Amino acid sequence: MFGIQHIKFDAMTYVLHYRNGVIKREGRGLSFFYFAPSSSIVAIPMGSNDLPFIFHESTSDYQTVIIQGQISYKVSHPKMLADILDFTVDDKGQYKKNDSEKLHQRIINEAQTAIASFIHEIKLKDAIRSAKAVEERIVQGLQASQAISMLGIEILGVNVLAIQATPEMARALETETREKLQQEADQAIYERRNFAVEQERMIRESELNTEIAVEEKQKQIAEKKMEAEFLRAENERKLREMKVAADIAVEHQRKQLIELKTANDRKEAETKGYIIETMLKPYKELDWKVLTALGNADPRANIAFAFRHLAENADKIGTLNISPELLESILSYKHDVRK
Repeated sequence: MFGIQHIKFDAMTYVLHYRNGVIKREGRGLSFFYFAPSSSIVAIPMGSNDLPFIFHESTSDYQTVIIQGQISYKVSHPKMLADILDFTVDDKGQYKKNDSEKLHQRIINEAQTAIASFIHEIKLKDAIRSAKAVEERIVQGLQASQAISMLGIEILGVNVLAIQATPEMARALETETREKLQQEADQAIYERRNFAVEQERMIRESELNTEIAVEEKQKQIAEKKMEAEFLRAENERKLREMKVAADIAVEHQRKQLIELKTANDRKEAETKGYIIETMLKPYKELDWKVLTALGNADPRANIAFAFRHLAENADKIGTLNISPELLESILSYKHDVRK
């Protein structure tokens, strides 16, 4: 009525009420009456906003990557933003212009500018794996941007949701990765088989070393046994030599003893012979007949000796008379001897 209007804003909106080009009132969540023909109202949203983005950039190997994410920001200096962009509302609180899109576009442009040089310097595979680095580059670029600071906004954070190659290149990378994984699988199978062969070789080598050690031990045992046998044989030989030497010494002693005994017996025999010879020497010169007669006192023996002497000198005897008594005495003697 008569150009006087009433308007009301929520607590998340910063309001600037201009009258005749001069700020009449300002603040958050205002509610007031104003004279429409001379008033202009600016409403700046203070809440945080999430701004999605999709960038297409080329890598150093001339491949296109698609970077998808979002930027979180809020208006920290509404009066600075009101000086640059138009956030004027009408009597119903609707924006007369859509400068929010300009704000978003400027933020996106600054963000894309911050990562363009980085993406251009790396290869496709490195770019796909550089989400964290891209986030840091965007944050640093926006915070250092003079245009962003002039807008009076604050960057709350940047999230890179995905960095993807084109579908054709993605299929090529999948094929390459698949082949590489297959090669790695084949390599793993080869290494596993090689490991099994190596383990088998080590087992065989261990068994061979064990056999060699056993043979060496047996050889040492055999050598020790042969050495023991040699020592035993040597000891037996020495014992035999000592026994032979002892037997030789005994025989030598026996020989000496026999020679000594023989010499003694010879001397004793010679002594006895000398004694006998000395004793018989007087009888040596006597006639045996005399010795026979002297050594026998039996008259009959003497008679027999006399008959023998007669027989020896029979050619010298002419006639010989023997009395019967003499013959009877001789015969009776013989008869007594037979009894």
